[in-house]
Formats: sequence, structure tokens, C-alpha cells
Amino acid sequence: MGSLDDTICAVATPMGEGGVGIVRVSGAHALPVASSILRLRSGKPLEQIKPYQLYLGQFIWNPIQTGKIVEREIPTVLDEVLVVTMRAPRSYTGEDVVEVHAHGGPVIVNAICEALIQAGARLAEPGEFTKRSFLNGRLDLTQAEGVLDTIRANSLQSLKMAQEHLQGRLSMIIQHQRDRLVKLVAHLEAGMDFVEDDIQFIDQSELKHNTQEVLGEILQLLASAEEGRMIREGIRTVIVGRPNVGKSSLLNGILGTNRAIVSHIPGTTRDVLEEAIMVEGIMIRLFDTAGLRETTDELENEGMNRANQAIEKADVLIVAFDYSTILNEKDVIFIEKYREKPSVMVLNKTDLPEKTSLKELQNIVNQPGKNSEDGLVGEKKYVEVSALTGEGLDSLKKAIKSLAIGRQYETGDSVLVSRLRHKTLLHNAEVALQNAILAIDDGLSAECVALELRIALNSLGEIVGAITNEDILEQIFREFCIGK
Repeated sequence: MGSLDDTICAVATPMGEGGVGIVRVSGAHALPVASSILRLRSGKPLEQIKPYQLYLGQFIWNPIQTGKIVEREIPTVLDEVLVVTMRAPRSYTGEDVVEVHAHGGPVIVNAICEALIQAGARLAEPGEFTKRSFLNGRLDLTQAEGVLDTIRANSLQSLKMAQEHLQGRLSMIIQHQRDRLVKLVAHLEAGMDFVEDDIQFIDQSELKHNTQEVLGEILQLLASAEEGRMIREGIRTVIVGRPNVGKSSLLNGILGTNRAIVSHIPGTTRDVLEEAIMVEGIMIRLFDTAGLRETTDELENEGMNRANQAIEKADVLIVAFDYSTILNEKDVIFIEKYREKPSVMVLNKTDLPEKTSLKELQNIVNQPGKNSEDGLVGEKKYVEVSALTGEGLDSLKKAIKSLAIGRQYETGDSVLVSRLRHKTLLHNAEVALQNAILAIDDGLSAECVALELRIALNSLGEIVGAITNEDILEQIFREFCIGK
């Protein structure tokens, strides 16, 4: 990424036609650079106007005639604009910032960017505005990630969670844990200086108690990681079942549109189809898969391979059965195979005469599994539906959401972890704290305990950016768009 001494610019609104297009400039020379391409109606230079207020002005530039910024005596007006300045350090980046609000056409906003570059700015790299905000102390890393999650929010609930992170609620919890660990390490290291005098600044029972309390808070955050991920990314829901039980009809029925081809011919679905719906503020990502059966058809086998891959990654399965046929050995194989996954067991085709009941299905599912690892059984819900008439589809949608996320996430609830980076670092801290407790129980030296506490402290520091390096920052901010 370029030097922080550079003045940067970028289009901050999506490309294409729109009512307004915004170009953002940030850096020590943002005001003089922007002044060279703008003329305010009041005649005042940008340096003299009040910050945080909009002023009417004009964008002046004539690259065709001169290839340079137009001189004052021969101005060419290309657009009427609104201009606002924000002065360091009270801006998003912590630097001087100018925003130009022009008409939202791609030619206009690109011309403004080109003019700014000729005036001495350079085009910002992805996420550079937010990176400068982090480096200038305006945001920590979890808040910066909250900015990106706010932009990419796919549901009301994921937006609420992103805002919790952006407002610093996760940061406050992490920082509180770090403060407690800093005190523990300080007491231990102070005692090391007086080891010959047998002076302790914290006794072993208090040290263990405090370490266990920090560990408990970390475990609570870790327990929220899967729920947070599903709120952020959507609930991966895969429809499985034998051929012709109505999987594609279920997908179409849930979506309310004919997305998948429906046919009585087995093997019609050859690939994994993905669509998304919203249920009570949560996005559900639906995957329709090929019916699993023995076949010599190469394409159908590839479809089943892809189906198995989707099933492995699923948060919830919709296991479909045919209400109008008697359950057979192949159905039992499906029940056994996916016993460990949280599943909605669906009897489809209730518009046809009944041959199988929910009670029969429940009895088979509740029988002890033969091949389940460690006897694990995922939570199950049972629904009767008719993909043809739509009966029971609302209950099916709610059952999916209930299996994956047991409660409605609301602002004010305990903070959820949603990113793999946070989860990994929290797990590292968990392991280090457990090692520290073992070291205390085994009567090991203060140096051994302090070492583990420092590992935990550093892991938590990486979450908020108190400890970081350029590679980590580049990996995080490359996800952002150029204008943010």
C-alpha cells in the first residue's frame, strides 16, 4: 500500500448512473488539491469555509484543450456540485477530507478523479480510507471489519450485528479481558524481581481465579461463533433425499418461483442450485442437490459428488421424503447417513393420499443409529408440506431458522463473534489460558505462567489490532472496495 503521506482520492459510490456520485479526497493536501478543480459560488477558497457543511460549487476542468487543470481565467464548467470539508482529526480517516457530491454519472465522477490525480492526488487502494482510519486511531480492527460487514450485510440481523462491532462492543469486551491479563502479568513479573526474597504480589488462588474468569468470557464468545457466522453469511441449507421425492419442487415452493426444473424422470437435477430467501430477518441460503442413488451416468455421478460436498458444509439439512409412498430401506439409509446433522425431516406431497405419517418417520429416526459416530444425533424437526399447494412451507422456513439460530438476535443481546479470524485468535487465547491454569495447578514457576498469559494477551491484541503486522492488515483491507 502507498505512503500515508500521499493524498488519495476515489469514487465512494457505486459505479453507474445515479442521482448522486461522491468522490472522496483524504490527506494532508486534500484541500489545496481539491481547490484546484473546484470553484465555490461564494468565491471563498476551501480552506476558509466552515467544515461539515455543504457548499454549492462547480467542477472546472478541461483536459481536451490543455491536458492540465484549467486556469482561473479560462474555466470550463463540467458539473455543478456540492462540497463538504472535514478537518483532521475529526474525520473518518483522521486526516483532512474533502467530499465532492456530483451528479451520478460515470463520466462525471471519473473525470473528477482524473482531475484530482493530475492535481497531485493518487487513486486510493482497496480499503485505504478505512486503513488510515485504523492507523490514525479512529477505529480498531474489529470496528474496521464492522464497516465492511455493514456494507456487505445481507439481512437486517447481519446489519445489526455489524453495527454492534462498528460501535465497539466486541472491542470493549476484548479490551477488558486484555486489561485483566495485563494486571496478572504485571503482578507475576513484579514477583520475579523479588523471587529471592520470596515476595508474591498475587497469590496462586487469586491468580487462578482471575485466569479462569477471563477464560470463561472467552469461551462465551467462542460459543457464539457459529451463530454469528450464520447471521453474517446466511444459513447454508441443503435439500437432500432420494430421486423424485420432490426436492426441486420444495426449492421452487420455498422460493415462490420456478427456479429448478421439475420432472418425474429420476436424475433430472445434475448440479447444485443455490438461491436465497429471508426468514424473520435472517438469510437462508438454499441448495438443491441431485438425488443420491447408484448410477453409471457420468454427469449424474458428478452431480452427486457436488451434492455430497454441499452436504458436508451444510448448517441445516432438509431431508425430504415422499408422503405418498411407504418408507423403504433407501429412506432408512438416508436417515442413518445424516443422523448427526441438524435436520428438518420433511414429508412432501401431502396433496396426495397418505402412505407414510410423521409418527412413522419419527419412530425410525429415534431408533438407535448403527453408524453414528459417538452416538451423536443432530437436532431434528418434523414438517408436513405440499410443495404443489404451498401448505406447510412457512412452517418449514421457520423450522430451518430455529434449528440454526435458536433465538431472534436483537441489539442489546450479548455480542456475537462472526469472523474466522476472531474465532481462531480466541481459540489460541483459550489454549494459552488453559495451559496457564495447568501450570498454576502443577506449581510451575511464575515465568511459565506469565509466558502463557502473554500468549493469550497477544492473541487478544491481534483481534483489535493492538498487535499486528502489514501482512495481516493487507489481508483484511484488501476485502474493501476502493472508495472505502
